[in-house]
Amino acid sequence: MTTLIACSHGTRFAEGRRAVADLVSQVAALLPDVRVLPAFVDVEEPAVADVVAGLAPGEPVVVVPLLLSRGFHTGVDIAQAVEGRSNAVAAEPLGPHPLLADVLVTRLAEIASGDAGHRPGDHVVLAASGSTNPVAVEDVERVRALLQDRLPVPVTVGYAAGASPRISDAVAAARAAGADRVVVASYVLAPGFFADLVAAAGGDEVSAPLCRADDSTDIRVAQVVAERFRAVLPR
Repeated sequence: MTTLIACSHGTRFAEGRRAVADLVSQVAALLPDVRVLPAFVDVEEPAVADVVAGLAPGEPVVVVPLLLSRGFHTGVDIAQAVEGRSNAVAAEPLGPHPLLADVLVTRLAEIASGDAGHRPGDHVVLAASGSTNPVAVEDVERVRALLQDRLPVPVTVGYAAGASPRISDAVAAARAAGADRVVVASYVLAPGFFADLVAAAGGDEVSAPLCRADDSTDIRVAQVVAERFRAVLPR
């Protein structure tokens, strides 16, 4: 049996932990013949390197980053966890992916106004956590393009940290460009530190993270995880 290690960032926020746990449970339900184990790169335990090291020698393992873009954690933490181990491989992070853009549209539709991102005069800021790694910026820009294809209003990007423009600056720029309402699309996986930064960045309306700790956790995120897993099985 191949083991799928679902590796998320980790958070001190209980709601975020529940949301990620719900996601891992959904992945396990989608892949009943696969052992699915959680792991983390920061804050929580077990660390991904420890989970990989605890498997039997030669046991096939795929680490799927529950991260939305490439960056330090995929290129260092996860890469080092599988390096030098036979039958171990790291999959691509969850983003960019069309299904994530679809989930973003759903989250926008859940905002109380009901028309966020569709009213004339709206401007949507895609709010990502951010990274100093240029490839992460490339990944977020690809998601921006996917979201723009799905919305009739302008879509730009803002970052909570690590890259520019910051979310608050992107919101201010949208208003300066004439937007009547600035809607912030929260492109973070789950409630937590970065989700709170997104919510406090000054948008007129803000969507929920992709995953939530309730019955509305979207199965499409788990479907992306399963797809990333299957994509590397031949390796």
